[in-house]
Parts: sequence; structure tokens; C-alpha cells
Amino acid sequence: MSATTTVKSRPDGRQPDQLRPLKIELGVNVHAEGSCLIEMGRTRVWITASVEDRVPAHRRGSGQGWITAEYSMLPRSTHDRGTREAIQGRIGGRTHEIQRLIGRSLRAAVDMGKIGERTITLDCDVLQADGGTRTASITGAFCALYMAVKRMKDARMVSELPVRQYLAAVSCGIVEGTPMLDLDYTEDFQASTDLNCVMVEDGRLVELQATAEGAPYQRSELDAMLALANKGIKELIVAQKRAIASLG
Repeated sequence: MSATTTVKSRPDGRQPDQLRPLKIELGVNVHAEGSCLIEMGRTRVWITASVEDRVPAHRRGSGQGWITAEYSMLPRSTHDRGTREAIQGRIGGRTHEIQRLIGRSLRAAVDMGKIGERTITLDCDVLQADGGTRTASITGAFCALYMAVKRMKDARMVSELPVRQYLAAVSCGIVEGTPMLDLDYTEDFQASTDLNCVMVEDGRLVELQATAEGAPYQRSELDAMLALANKGIKELIVAQKRAIASLG
């Protein structure tokens, strides 16, 4: 079945290969070196990039920088109020996984040798969740990161922009037998297979997480989801470039 075949109306009326309405706003925090508010449908993530003159122990003396991330969901970002992990006294496994995913993804897009022995931390706080929070965080965090390294270059902290390629992420899934792009929460809950894809501008994959929630999926279904992800990420990168160009 073609990924663009209309089989049933999605909750918001989109076609299977359509992204949710997207908004990327940069410079939303006056203190951080880079900042972004990204909205994908009803999912909203607030992101800041902080530059510090230090690196983890394993990077000291190497001349290499480091990029890391912290991720959290505000207590009422979901339908029911959640408990702050700080109150619980520990970070949950899901949070650890997403933080590591964001950090890995961004490091793949940057030449660490060009930022010197500095750490850039991306803080990703989910204000409102309606599916795709990790992929929205990656897409927005890249923009905040770009803003931060551009400021570093303007301040002559680095001689050139260390960004190798633009990078974005999106979710896909198989819902009632149909491959769909950019699932909201309702669709993600119903999906028999879900996929999170991180990709750089030239189409190479950084990370692929594809999981069967019910019956195993076929290779043809994986190929269909990858085609959707490629289309969606290209559109997201166009939006990233537009937002970054607005900075001047």
C-alpha cells in the first residue's frame, strides 16, 4: 500500500505523509547562548543551549569538545499531572534514554575538534506533550545548538562554524495497516509499529528506533516508514534553515 494513499481521516485531518503544523522560534531565552521553542502540532518543547569552558574527564587534554543533553517533562505537560523526577529523587529510564539519544544525535552533526575543550548542554523541557517529544526535542535542539555556535564564532571563540550538516528527527508508524508520518499521541497509542528516525541533510541515518508493538512488521513497511521519515526530515530542515536565517 502506498504511504500516500488516503485510507481514513487522521484525527487532525492530515494525509498520511503530512507533518503536523510546525513552528520554530529562536532566541526565546535572553540568558542562554542559544534557545528555541518548537511546536509540532500540540507538542511544545522549550530548549536552551549553554556553553561552558569545561569538558568531562574523558575529554580533558584531547582538544575535543562535548555536547550533552538533559530532558524533562513538566508535571502538567500530559493529560494527568506527573511527579517531578527531582521530587522522586531519581531520573527514570525513559528520561535517561531520551537524553542520551539527543546528545548522540547532536554530536553526529558537529565537528568536536572545532569547538575546543568546551561543553554545550541542551536542556529540553517539554511544556506540552502530544506525541513525538523526543524527535521534536532533537529538531529544536539542533537549532538552539546552531545559534550557540554561531554566537561563539561571532565572539571569535571558534574560527569557523563546527556544524557538519543540518540534522532533524521525526516519528512514523503503522496505524491500522497504513504507514503514517509524525504521529500524535492518539496515533502513537494505536500504532502496531512505531519508528523514530534521526537523519542528516544528505539522507544518512544517525539513529533508527523501530519497534513492533504487536505483530512483527514487514521489510516493505519499514521501507515505507523510512521513505516518510526522509520526506518529513527534509521539510523540517527547510524550516530549521528558515528560522536560523531569520537571526541574520
